[in-house]
Amino acid sequence: MQKLWISSVFFILFTGGTLARPTLANDGWIDLFNGKDLSGWTPKITGHALGENFGNTFRVEDGLLEVRYDNYERFDNQFGHLFYREPFSNYHLLIEYRFVGEQLEGGADWAIRNSGVMLHSQAPETMTLNQDFPVSVEAQFLGGLSDGKPRPTGNLCTPGTDVVYRGTLFTPHCLPSSSKTFAGDQWVRAEMIVHGSKKITHIVNGEIVLEYSEPRLSDGGLHQQATALALLSSGFIALQSESHPVDFRMVRVREIPGSPQ
Repeated sequence: MQKLWISSVFFILFTGGTLARPTLANDGWIDLFNGKDLSGWTPKITGHALGENFGNTFRVEDGLLEVRYDNYERFDNQFGHLFYREPFSNYHLLIEYRFVGEQLEGGADWAIRNSGVMLHSQAPETMTLNQDFPVSVEAQFLGGLSDGKPRPTGNLCTPGTDVVYRGTLFTPHCLPSSSKTFAGDQWVRAEMIVHGSKKITHIVNGEIVLEYSEPRLSDGGLHQQATALALLSSGFIALQSESHPVDFRMVRVREIPGSPQ
């Protein structure tokens, strides 16, 4: 995802073949994606009204939540986000994804094999019609390009936000993780452990790849009534569509009582 400049945000805040779906011990896990349909999820695609699933972008086939563009002529910056119906604060999120096929014509070069999940996002009904990305903290998913160059996944991007990284306020748009590069159509397991505004940890295939804290609204490009230093302690979860097809076979959450000191 590129750097986002939001001119107006009404910030009514944040409160190969198909494989078998993996299973985990139940221990408090809730499946946000039921493997059958998009129950509990609402799309918001740039230039389209909330709830309009333009081009059938988000769909469920063979137990997979798919992001597809076969009903588009060109991408034309029609960035999409699929929001889960309720916000979370302290939680462990588990997602398994893979990139497939080719990027849609009209997508940006940086969006090849690029997707992600938004954490602590603004409510979908507060997004403007033509807003590209919700104000949020993004755990970015990238696929390798099979060109021998490293391309980590589980990175951080910050549309309308900043974080504290290694004790210092981090204001650039994206921060790479220490993950390996995953090329091709292999499944990747991404975990995000979120302790409100205190600490967020990204884990890829069982390895911690990035940690940061104190997500907050940035002071650039936000509606004048937004408080620049307001810490984000809760918000919505949203999956992305950014012009490259991607599959999700697991989206699970487990709430965490309390938060670390």
